[in-house]
Parts: sequence; structure tokens; C-alpha cells
Amino acid sequence: MSTARSWALALLLAAGCGREDPAARQEPAAAKKALPVETVPAAADGAVQELVRREVARARDEGRTLLVYVGATWCEPCQRFHDAAKAGQLDAAFPGLRLLEFDLDRDKDRLREAGYASRMIPLFALPRADGTASGEQIEGSIKGDGAVAQIAPRLRALIDKPRP
Repeated sequence: MSTARSWALALLLAAGCGREDPAARQEPAAAKKALPVETVPAAADGAVQELVRREVARARDEGRTLLVYVGATWCEPCQRFHDAAKAGQLDAAFPGLRLLEFDLDRDKDRLREAGYASRMIPLFALPRADGTASGEQIEGSIKGDGAVAQIAPRLRALIDKPRP
């Protein structure tokens, strides 16, 4: 290699050394702290559509996924899932998930008005941006220790389902 080419190569390398790679400034995705599963009790009054619409916007702004969750105090699978979420046992499987919780006994009529109806609980439903039900949902589970394990893969499929 000629002396002129050697000097030119050396200058290019030196010039590149002083610049910071923008990608190097970004924190690797694996190093980012995952948001834990969050449960948010729905207000006992007000239109469900409006409550959900506000939570959809808030979740979007915070980089979370919002699901409408309908359970009841007497529903064993509902309580098992709720307790697992509150205890942080679902954080790794569902990072960034926010559950807007409604009680079927208290909220049945107003849930139905916004399109959140089901034959079984627990109900997990993807809302539209306007707060109404999208029709994309899973419902029901088994009783006993296997309830959370039975719900989890169905919930993952619901969250991961491609949307138009």
C-alpha cells in the first residue's frame, strides 16, 4: 500500500473514532427493566366505555398493553389469577400488561352496554381505542391449582394476535 493511501486510511479511522455510535447510547432491550403486571380496579360508577377509553390512552402512553378483566369474588379461577398477578408471578410472562378490573356482580349491566359480555369468567378482553369491546377475548378457566397455567397460554395468544 502506498504512503498516501496509508495516511488517508489512518485519517478516516481517526475521524471515525471521535464519533459516538447512536446505537451504543441506547440501552439494550434485554437490559431495560420490564414493567410488571399491573391491576387497576375500575371505578364503581361511570360509563365503562369512558373508563376504558382513558385507560387505553394511558396504557399506550406508558408502553403497556391494556386488557379489560372481569372477575368476581366467588370465582376461584378469577381469584387465583388475580392473586398471581398481584404477587408478581406473571411479570415475566406478561411484561407491561395492565388489567383494568371489573366485578361481574357490580358491573354486569354497564359492561354489557360497552360490549363486554361473556358466558363465563374470568373474561380478558382487548378494548378498542374508543373504549368499546373489540370482540377479541378469552373467557373461563378450570378450578384448582392449574387455573393460572390454563389461562396463561390463551392470554398470550390473545395479546400476541395480529391486529388490523
